[in-house]
Amino acid sequence: MLRATDASVSYGDGVVFRDLSIEVDAGEVLAVIGPSGVGKTTLLRLLALSLEPDDGSVSLDGTEAWAGDATERLALRRRVGLVFQEANLFDATVARNVEYGLRVRRSWTDRIGSLFGRGVPEAVHEALDVVGLADETRRHADSLSGGEAQRVSFARALAYEPDALLLDEPTSDLDPRNTAVIEEATAEARDRGIGVAVATHDMHQAERIADRVAVLLDDGITEVGPTEAIFEDPTDERTRKFISGELVY
Repeated sequence: MLRATDASVSYGDGVVFRDLSIEVDAGEVLAVIGPSGVGKTTLLRLLALSLEPDDGSVSLDGTEAWAGDATERLALRRRVGLVFQEANLFDATVARNVEYGLRVRRSWTDRIGSLFGRGVPEAVHEALDVVGLADETRRHADSLSGGEAQRVSFARALAYEPDALLLDEPTSDLDPRNTAVIEEATAEARDRGIGVAVATHDMHQAERIADRVAVLLDDGITEVGPTEAIFEDPTDERTRKFISGELVY
């Protein structure tokens, strides 16, 4: 339901990828693996509808993002959540940070009402519960550890129930406990029917959490398929060499 078709992206004279096609279906976790610098973040920005491809198209539920005007594109973009490698929280409480996505999607009347003490929305409580921080609504963001901050960032994207959730190396700097929480929250998002794409260089994590895996090498996707098939019986020789460690980047 979130799909890039024959998409090409370049920066100056450098080609990131060309003629790339990939889709993220509702209720699945798709892991995008590949070495650092291969373009995983660029691919997520493309799927988040924040980067226009040089060629090709990106669509959500069949609606092409770059065929309409800016207002139509914003409406599509608001159905996609993106969690970065760093949390990037606001100077506010945990609750206010998690509520942000909800607030910008409300009418102006509801936004103003939220400023005058209508309480914390239930969706915020539910999202924080998913990441194990249900009792931390009043804590200030600057008191959080790095792992807690990333969990709040995840809850912020989950609270407004996006159709698709894109995670860019969400656990690369986290300890095992916080990593486990994020992975469990990713499974919860999938179980809610959200399509999740995770860019990661951690192949063990991809094996743990993904339903399907896409391998991004050089200037495109060499292979995409069920997780077990990709890791145990890849059909593309480049995929096999990358997974076995024979390709050095």
